Amino acid sequence: MLYIVATPIGNLQDVTLRALEILKESDFILCEDTRHSRIFLDHYQIKAPTISYHQHSKLSKMDYISELLQQDKNLALICDAGTPGISDPGNKLISHLIVQLPNLKIISIPGPAAVISALSISGFETDKFIFLGFPPHKKGRKTFFEQAAEFKYTLAFYESPYRILKALNELANLEDFKDREITVARELTKKFETIYRGTAENIINKIPKNEIKGEFVVVIRAKK
Repeated sequence: MLYIVATPIGNLQDVTLRALEILKESDFILCEDTRHSRIFLDHYQIKAPTISYHQHSKLSKMDYISELLQQDKNLALICDAGTPGISDPGNKLISHLIVQLPNLKIISIPGPAAVISALSISGFETDKFIFLGFPPHKKGRKTFFEQAAEFKYTLAFYESPYRILKALNELANLEDFKDREITVARELTKKFETIYRGTAENIINKIPKNEIKGEFVVVIRAKK
């Protein structure tokens, strides 16, 4: 059995009792970064052995995971933060296993997701929204934002601290985005959580340029 287990996006208390129970009972825990996950697992005295699985894992690693499942091992998949498979390499593994083991039982253990947390505090319409993941780092980036401008619903995407100002400048320079209200959430649930609201240009002036840290979620109000 494979459990898809959501873990905290920052504050270690943001985890369900069910998630902790499943992780403690699992034969193995698949982690995006075993060293990073061990901090969370040790906090809750979870002793199950870990196996590294990330975006650079080879097919042989997926086959090994498949072999464990065929041996009736219970595996839990977690990522560095939030819900596995959401803008995360876990979706590739899940897709592979569905094909290779069509009778495999895959169970979701729900919990935090940064995009949902940001949407919930945005104040924007969320009955319909589009999640765009991470923009391309270089090639295709301009096209990414131009295509996003065509959607009429609330938009959300992730961005790294290294490119957040670049992303906001790109939005400020596009006619369809420059006057739209935006919510930018940084370090959600953590000590230095910060929420910025305004147009892209407004927010550029609010973010301190000397030291930008943490992952960002950008939420853009739907077209009127």
